[in-house]
Amino acid sequence: MGSSPTRDYVEGTFRLALSGTPGTGKSTVADLLAQQGLNVSTIEELAEQAGALGELDPSDGAHPVDMEILLQNIAEAWESAPLEPELIDGHLSHNLPVDAVVVLRCNPDVLRQRLNERGYSETKVEANVEWELLGGAWNERENDSPWAEFDTSGDGSEEIVSNILYWISDGFKPASPEAVIDWVG
Repeated sequence: MGSSPTRDYVEGTFRLALSGTPGTGKSTVADLLAQQGLNVSTIEELAEQAGALGELDPSDGAHPVDMEILLQNIAEAWESAPLEPELIDGHLSHNLPVDAVVVLRCNPDVLRQRLNERGYSETKVEANVEWELLGGAWNERENDSPWAEFDTSGDGSEEIVSNILYWISDGFKPASPEAVIDWVG
């Protein structure tokens, strides 16, 4: 039985949240981290399994997630460590009881362009750009897990993944206050 490529980066197992505003590159980064041996689940998959995924909201094309139901459902299942490193991909994943959190950030002008290219409505584009400007995920942080932000505005996805893997291998050392991305300041 061979070791997974992730074993080169970290000993033991963990649950890592991959959060950030839509359009920052979460799915791309999650796919690349899966190639490195992390088991990837999406917040939507977990919510659906828990019966916490609401009906599609036609105003924004998203399924609301009942976080209370989701957290209740995973509480017992997540009491023990996972058998393999796990990544939970989704802009609400930072609210889960994970061992560490990665937040992908993107310059608001670049983000606006990406979301427009996806065909998002003007209202949805502006709401997400404002969320990014305010550092949405950071401002609603409710856990003490190590946290790191990575700017996806210009760096390629492979470089971001390399930086994340280094952070994992370095024991999820908490980022210094200077490492926090602030688009307003």
